Amino acid sequence: MSKSADILCIGSVLWDVIGRSPSVMRAGSDVPGRITRIPGGVALNIAMTLARFGLTPALLSSIGRDAEGDELVTECERLGCLTNHLYRSDDLPTDVYMAIEGANGLIAAIADAHSLEAAGARILNPLTDGALGSAAAPYPGVIALDGNLTESLLDDVARNPAFGHADLRIAPASPGKAERLLPFLRAGRGTLYVNLEEAGLLSQTSFETAQDAAMALLERGAARAIVTDGSRTCCDADADGLYQGTPPDVLVTRITGAGDTFMAAHIAAEIAGSSRDQALEKALRAAASYVSGEIAQ
Repeated sequence: MSKSADILCIGSVLWDVIGRSPSVMRAGSDVPGRITRIPGGVALNIAMTLARFGLTPALLSSIGRDAEGDELVTECERLGCLTNHLYRSDDLPTDVYMAIEGANGLIAAIADAHSLEAAGARILNPLTDGALGSAAAPYPGVIALDGNLTESLLDDVARNPAFGHADLRIAPASPGKAERLLPFLRAGRGTLYVNLEEAGLLSQTSFETAQDAAMALLERGAARAIVTDGSRTCCDADADGLYQGTPPDVLVTRITGAGDTFMAAHIAAEIAGSSRDQALEKALRAAASYVSGEIAQ
């Protein structure tokens, strides 16, 4: 008997190519370090963390029918993710993300998610054709959604009756894609997971604290906003209240994927019945363990 999903993860599923060096780097630096290739993408990073918490996530994304795609699907299944609803394309290659990290943080990154964008609404077919839901019988569970989808497709999700009963949890994927979440402000739907910079881009201003940012997002129409600020206090705010938490002090050894780990741990905690403040604390601990290297990739 096949497993059923506890949560859907929609967005980028790709290969992460990460170069890390213990040296402080600047533009043009040429230093020794390590280069790894691991399964990644925002949706998959979230799904992998959810699986570590004992949940069964299903992936909705685009993966090519190339050798890289076949290998990636095998890895996704090994990591506890359901892949039977993936859109597999003969014409679109498997996407790739490449990043360089030094002792002074993320130096540069390029996200090649063109196949996901080209696949468009086809990745959402299981939610409209009856496989997982439809406009007449909307999917009723939790959906983790990332901003690697186009703004027009995200706008459709924000307004489409097929998503009307879902608990939407949305992340922008990167500051450069933060404004793609504007449809959810306009629709007053979902929980937004953003960092301080992303909150500023959505609000067209800058903020000193996560609390200020979260309150501003609510004023602009957000139903709920969870704003992180690196090692400083983060905030979870909606019409019912405001909750704050401070990350544990740890030695940072990596950055890429930390926000996805925070989001997944927070969702898992709330699915398990944790209170708002408990869920925030658990998510901050999980993210701290990740950036310190305690959680293996």
